[in-house]
Amino acid sequence: QVQLVESGGGLVQPGGSLRLSCAASGSIRSINDMGWYRQAPGKQRELVALISSGGTTNYADSVKGRFTISRDNAKNTVYLQMNSTKPEDTAVYYCRAEGVTSWSRGFAYWGQGTQVTVSS
Repeated sequence: QVQLVESGGGLVQPGGSLRLSCAASGSIRSINDMGWYRQAPGKQRELVALISSGGTTNYADSVKGRFTISRDNAKNTVYLQMNSTKPEDTAVYYCRAEGVTSWSRGFAYWGQGTQVTVSS
């Protein structure tokens, strides 16, 4: 069993910054890709950013240059630094991790989600 626990969401003014964290724990042998997704009311869940175990990153066009994804492999933790936030960044943010368990089974789990609201 693998658990993902997110933290760091909240209310931020437009143009402000926020940092999200997501820690994976449990019977983990290795984690490959980790990522952040978001879902705004009435919209489908969309990819925000991905990072591979080797540090290769991919971003949605809407957040390029403003958001930075990073990870600490020793802590099985992924971060999302959100700068220059906009009201359209308001959503529930979910982390996702894919990897291999201690008993050599592949896994893909979602976190519980954390609300980010950008508003003055």
